[in-house]
Amino acid sequence: MTPAIQRALIGVAVAIALVAAYLLGQYRAPGGGSHTTGEHAAGAAPTTQTAAPGERAVLYYRNPMGLPDTSPVPKKDSMGMDYLPVYADQQNDDAGVVRVSPARLQSLGVRTAPVERQPMDTAVRTIGRVELDERRVHEVAPRFEGWIERLHVSATGDPVRKGQPLFTVYSPELASTREELAIAERLQARTADADPTAQAAAQRMVDAARARLSNWQASGAPTGNRVVFHSPADGVVLEKAAVEGMRFTPGMAVYRIASLSTVWVLADVYEQDLARIVKGQRARVGIDALPGRHFDARIAYVYPLLNATTRTSTVRLELANPGDLLRPGMFANVELFTAGDTPRLTVPDSAVIDDGRRRIVLVAEGEGRFRPQVVETGLRGHDRIEVVSGLKGDEQVVVSANFLIDAESNLQAALAGFASVDTAKAAPRHATRGTFDAFFDDSNTVMLSHEAIPALSWPAMSMEFELASPQLVKGLAPGTPIEFSFEDRGNGRFVVVELKARPAAGSAPARSGGTAGQNRRGS
Repeated sequence: MTPAIQRALIGVAVAIALVAAYLLGQYRAPGGGSHTTGEHAAGAAPTTQTAAPGERAVLYYRNPMGLPDTSPVPKKDSMGMDYLPVYADQQNDDAGVVRVSPARLQSLGVRTAPVERQPMDTAVRTIGRVELDERRVHEVAPRFEGWIERLHVSATGDPVRKGQPLFTVYSPELASTREELAIAERLQARTADADPTAQAAAQRMVDAARARLSNWQASGAPTGNRVVFHSPADGVVLEKAAVEGMRFTPGMAVYRIASLSTVWVLADVYEQDLARIVKGQRARVGIDALPGRHFDARIAYVYPLLNATTRTSTVRLELANPGDLLRPGMFANVELFTAGDTPRLTVPDSAVIDDGRRRIVLVAEGEGRFRPQVVETGLRGHDRIEVVSGLKGDEQVVVSANFLIDAESNLQAALAGFASVDTAKAAPRHATRGTFDAFFDDSNTVMLSHEAIPALSWPAMSMEFELASPQLVKGLAPGTPIEFSFEDRGNGRFVVVELKARPAAGSAPARSGGTAGQNRRGS
């Protein structure tokens, strides 16, 4: 045999040995259980690697994403991430507290923030529009017929002051009534010494003429046969129908004037948010045309009608408008603060981990120790969440890298105590018989062969279960006939809560041909 062939054969042998070692380290049952012939069979203790003097002893290696999967040797997961070592000196004496080394804390960029009691800025956010204050709109409409002879304010949009002349009119009807008043006043003067009947008649003529002028709002001092109309308020001319020489009729709106010192913002609130809206709540208004500026307001009125098409109701805000910056027709971004001014116990929203069933915060206890705490949350603000129960108010909570701490410290294991309380209430329970095959102490799971379970449409097979307590299998040897009950806790978790040996009489349950590493549903 030539030296080249010898080198090739040696290389092949080394490659086969490496592949075999890798497969031995990888050969685990689905769900985290070991093969029944492995070193973690029933009754076996976890293997602690011998450490050199000054080095930490490794108990085993766990999945970097917190999955219930361990390995006695270093390896990688399906995404290429290294399994993390669990050291002998890492075991917690205080249950439910996880630890992360200072070096890892620094590399993860962990930050904490205090739990604070403060008013919430929780808000209903919606879109609104700037409208005129309807109580500050005035129309100038003469009550008699006439002609416009002269305009003193001639353009729409012109600012006006209260009492400023707007236009001068001539009215034959008004001129006739004024002449009647003048005649009646002269007659009253001549009858001052006459009999009472004549004086009374003259007084009635004067009163009638003055009443007509008063009703026409033209009872002031006459300017010949002309009348000057004045602005009823400060504001701007919104509409102007007046043209010099135009004939007008009684009740015709010649000018429309509005004050912009105060404006309304009308916002549409969806039906499901109406229960949180009450009169007097604070609000903040932002205008696209004025970036960076916000206007404080309060809810002045909640309209009682609901739009059946949009399923919204209108809310009215009243805003002061210095400088007339807010113009009717502008769009507005409206935040309605629904929490009020009462201080509430709050945490930053990034501190809350929500797994869909419960909400958790990590309470920092110093020296790399973190305690997962289940909390009940309430109102959600702009960047904080109200905590109704679970915290006292003097804690520090993790606000960044909390998901990385979850992966780094296997938070699911630390929450096992909470899980046993939460899931035991509603988890379906099933009872069956079978045979005890193996116990995997590193993952606290067992391999059991069981009879068919019609309620779950399971055939008789061998599969792996989690254990509620390792004490359930104490003293059992592989092959022992058993009776057991387990709970379906969702997400593929089946946890044995009762297990006891039964007499060996009778035949063993049928097998589905699977092994200790078979999938739970069989093949």
